[in-house]
Amino acid sequence: MSVVIPVLDERETLPTLRERLGSALANLDADIELVFVDDGSTDGSAELTADWARAEPGIVLVRLSRNFGMEIAMSAGVDHASGDHVVLMHADLQDPPELIPEMLAKARAGADVVYARRIGSDESRMKRVLATAFYGLMRRLARVPYQGQAGDFRLMSRRVVDTIRAMPERRRFLRGMVAWVGYEQVPIDYRRAGRRSGRGASYPDLLRLAAEAFASFSDVPLGLATLFGLFVAALSAAGALVLALLAVFGVVNASISVWILVTLLFLGGVQLISVGILGRYMARVHEQVLRRPLYVTDEVIRRAPPRD
Repeated sequence: MSVVIPVLDERETLPTLRERLGSALANLDADIELVFVDDGSTDGSAELTADWARAEPGIVLVRLSRNFGMEIAMSAGVDHASGDHVVLMHADLQDPPELIPEMLAKARAGADVVYARRIGSDESRMKRVLATAFYGLMRRLARVPYQGQAGDFRLMSRRVVDTIRAMPERRRFLRGMVAWVGYEQVPIDYRRAGRRSGRGASYPDLLRLAAEAFASFSDVPLGLATLFGLFVAALSAAGALVLALLAVFGVVNASISVWILVTLLFLGGVQLISVGILGRYMARVHEQVLRRPLYVTDEVIRRAPPRD
């Protein structure tokens, strides 16, 4: 079993994480591989995990050439994981390693994906509210099975991993991609701990991730833009009719050019909104056509096998 852990400035939490992983996985009837993916850390996280990888078998460091983002770092880890089962988890101790044995038991019972579903969280109230709103919108708008407030913490079988690796998209939302694959997927409920240290995702980062998720798994924004345009056109026509009637009966004294200007500005705003939505989808197509590599690897470090 491989455990993929993306790392970005987690130097303070990594020793505790490794200790908890060792305790949680010590009695499992499986060979364990820890795949750390350094996503451009500047606090010594890469050096620490590199020392572990050089000293001990079963630990791998995949060091990316720069910061590519959480989703890409997880994809890089999945590409380098060799286990029959692959666990995705964060390095900030918000995902409890103690759940992994239960996940593996469910996988051995037949599940292809075992995902950890949050039933509570010690995070800020604002993040909880935004998360609830995001998952509620995804449930209604996205073309993927709804999994509740499930994050990235999950276990996948090898056939799910191979299917994910074969997906060509560059803008990735892994939890949605895993849900889209199908097969038997079962949840485990847990309460998510608050972040202890390190650099978490900012609100702009979370909003960008939400936008990518909607663009990846829903064309509803395009339909909404069309409906909004029809609504505004109908509203403008009705307003023009009312304005004409008021002018005929002498109720309106304002210059007709003022009303025309307001209408044009309103319609221009609607057009810009629609073009912006179309532009987001076109940007995704453009990025796919460029076919740049998903990430660039600086180095992969693992302990060399002993010589005969």
